[in-house]
Amino acid sequence: MNLPNKITVSRICLIPIFVILLVVPFNWGNITILGTTMPVTHFVGALVFILASTTDWIDGHFARKYNLVTNLGKFLDPLADKLLVSAAFIILVELGYAPSWIVILIISREFAVTGLRLVLAGEGEVVAANMLGKIKTWTQIIAISALLLHNILFENFSIPFADFALWVALFFTLWSGWDYFAKNAHAFKNSK
Repeated sequence: MNLPNKITVSRICLIPIFVILLVVPFNWGNITILGTTMPVTHFVGALVFILASTTDWIDGHFARKYNLVTNLGKFLDPLADKLLVSAAFIILVELGYAPSWIVILIISREFAVTGLRLVLAGEGEVVAANMLGKIKTWTQIIAISALLLHNILFENFSIPFADFALWVALFFTLWSGWDYFAKNAHAFKNSK
């Protein structure tokens, strides 16, 4: 397994740590940063989430720089993103920080695009993430981070930044999903 794929696998391995930090009722108290008070577990969980998210850029950078792009990487990278983001959004619903209907739409899009990729793979096509899909991923990461960090730095805005970021993430999630299906409609016409 090459270095970029190992980095991608490390992102997958960070998911259980992130989930445990936010779901298990550790009583580590609260922390106040820049006037925003939050549970220490939310802060540490957000840091783990951000660390895991940055590996998405790092693995892609190494894969392109050293010509280490593989079909396994094209499969694992979006899968790791989907697992991380889905886990985070589900936890945010449990914590009461994100509306379930938005999370249902986001996760449904992720399943639908994964299904499309499987249909295309059956026809011998491997679809790597396009620019719109990457924008979608980063808007989701920003929204999740802002929600986990309790709107730190942005709490005095008239519309909370985290809520705005969540709406932006929903927009790009739906748009990129539509784009994948529009560009790959031939998969359904040609399938038996």
